[in-house]
Amino acid sequence: MSFPSSKEITRILGAELDKLVTLPSIWLTLTGTFILNLLLAAAFTSVGLQGAAGTQSILNIGLASMRYLQAGFIILGILATCSEYTGGQIRTTLTTIPWRGVQLSTKHFALAIITIPAAFIMAASGVLYTFTMMRDTAVVIEIDTMIKILLGATGYLTCTTLLSAAIGALFRRTTPALVVLLGYYFVVSPLTRDFPTIRNYFPDTAGYYMYMPPSTDEINVLTPMQGAGISMLWTLIFITVAIVLFRKRDA
Repeated sequence: MSFPSSKEITRILGAELDKLVTLPSIWLTLTGTFILNLLLAAAFTSVGLQGAAGTQSILNIGLASMRYLQAGFIILGILATCSEYTGGQIRTTLTTIPWRGVQLSTKHFALAIITIPAAFIMAASGVLYTFTMMRDTAVVIEIDTMIKILLGATGYLTCTTLLSAAIGALFRRTTPALVVLLGYYFVVSPLTRDFPTIRNYFPDTAGYYMYMPPSTDEINVLTPMQGAGISMLWTLIFITVAIVLFRKRDA
């Protein structure tokens, strides 16, 4: 089978994007995640106002919810790839788009198109709320530093979403993929805190350095670029494995 032309790839991308934007669970997940993020931002800001607010950074408080915010983007990624298997729609998709590798690749690309603005808005909203409430007390970060860190947070959430989509494609079922990913991010990874040298190369820990200012108190820290590189490498590895297996499997 010949490789699709650029015009066909554009049509496939449009079709995958259309499927995602018309999927109710995608918007329910994004809406719920946005509301949860604002609630967490309000809670962390309230704690900051009651504590030693003068020694805290607006960015540190505004992005404190990132550890929990990522759960929504994990769910988003899994739903994007697993939703078609629920009612067998994947067979229709593969009938109209026989190029399996191209189909799954464009699905990830379409997912990134949706995720990037959503991730930036959510990360920025938490920081904006904290700035509004604590602008007279907390340590204010320069605007260029704020933009770099918000872009790093956006990149991390995007990588997390795409990696989750790849895991979803591997399992093809929502529940097992959720159990594995949420178990890793919220149970397994925190248990490895005593092994910082190894843990820094895990996708979530490496991604942490994409949006958190480096601390002189930490040992073996990564630069934002190093964290981004490791996080992107993990994402590309899982996407590649998902594509290879997807091409070999029955629908």
